[in-house]
Amino acid sequence: MNTQHLSRKKGFTLIEILFALFISLLLLATVYFAVTTAQRSTTGVQSKVVAQQDVRAILEAMALEITMASYNPTFNPTLWREPINCTNLAPNQDCRGIQLATSNSLSIEMDLDGNSQIFQMGSPVDENEIITYTYDMKNQRITRRVNCGEEISFLGDLAGSAKSVRVVNDSNENKMYDQGADIPLFRYYDVTGAEILETKLPGDIPLIRRIDISLSVDTEEVDPNTRARRRMTYITSVVPRNHAYR
Repeated sequence: MNTQHLSRKKGFTLIEILFALFISLLLLATVYFAVTTAQRSTTGVQSKVVAQQDVRAILEAMALEITMASYNPTFNPTLWREPINCTNLAPNQDCRGIQLATSNSLSIEMDLDGNSQIFQMGSPVDENEIITYTYDMKNQRITRRVNCGEEISFLGDLAGSAKSVRVVNDSNENKMYDQGADIPLFRYYDVTGAEILETKLPGDIPLIRRIDISLSVDTEEVDPNTRARRRMTYITSVVPRNHAYR
């Protein structure tokens, strides 16, 4: 046997094999990291898009309804009702279609069908003629109440249920409104643009000419990259034109 010929045959050394395995593992790890990052980014973007769609839709709906506040085509001088029970006439008819206005609650009234009535024989004439929006801090949601009926989740959902956003205007999350620390859901302005402070309400309700709506929301899903919820703030201004007529 020609042992000299066999000894000339070369193969891979152990060090070369280990080096090749190291490079392969490094490449696989890089690919895995890139794919995982892309998936996390996609999940975060999808969560943010869903939240944006929900909040914008709610803001548009609220703005549309608030714009109609005080609509009274027949100029009925005793049209407006108490926003608590809806069956009694409001004690201050000068407040017209804004009978309740605070930093976190707003009640609007309107005679949509133009029949000079909102309630008739104790029953609503139109199902959307008395609407109350309230920020429910405990459940981190906005509720909508129609004609003194049940409060329904409008943005966010009942505690413990799946939802796309959490309303976090209560910045310090102490379940109570702290002026100067929390974000008011509603802010009110007169014809000059000066803000009407809550201490002046309900007395200055007839002076309201513009209402700002502010929503600070967190996505329900945690961002995979930051391990935290995405926070977004939206503000829109509404001019309830009918409220200006005295």
